[in-house]
Amino acid sequence: MTWSAYGEYLAFAVVLVLIPGADFAVVTKNALAGGHRRGRWTAFGVVSSNIVRGTAAASGLSALLVRAQPAFQALKWAGVAYLAFLGAQAVRSAVRGRYPPLDTGEAAGAGVAFGGWRQGFLSNLTNPKVLVFYLAVLPQFLLPGVGIGWLLAFAWSHALLSLMYLLALTAGLRRAGLLLRRKVRRTLDGATAAALLGFSARLAAEHA
Repeated sequence: MTWSAYGEYLAFAVVLVLIPGADFAVVTKNALAGGHRRGRWTAFGVVSSNIVRGTAAASGLSALLVRAQPAFQALKWAGVAYLAFLGAQAVRSAVRGRYPPLDTGEAAGAGVAFGGWRQGFLSNLTNPKVLVFYLAVLPQFLLPGVGIGWLLAFAWSHALLSLMYLLALTAGLRRAGLLLRRKVRRTLDGATAAALLGFSARLAAEHA
């Protein structure tokens, strides 16, 4: 394994992370509707799932899951249902139009942190595209017989890049939220809901 191959992988991973997807939509939803703290914990949940997925891929467990089609299909439909559920929540939030003040003390209870973390973790964990990335894309940058240390370094680097991007996203949303009026925030929440429902529908339409 060479550092140049690692650098190429990082460049590819940066581009991949910057493409808005389900993780982007879930973090945006939570940051707008629940405040900066909930959005930040949602980002931690997404990255926790990435670490679990990357570690499983390095140990070969993910490949076994993909070969077991019933299990893979179950994962796919769980992801469809969960993204649709989050989209419905965002629709309800947009209709109600009730948001906490993002410039003053946000709720600091453990429920806020865990709720955000859980949504980020489950939405990412039930997305089979992440699993396919670790099994189909990541190996393209690896040499045959590479050690598990390099496998983990590649997988966890992707998780770290995701964390940096999503935390920057929540910080940007917090600053924007201080300036956004209620109507604009409802419009953004509605757009996020449409994105989540769209990701759910597209995932449902794809063949495993």
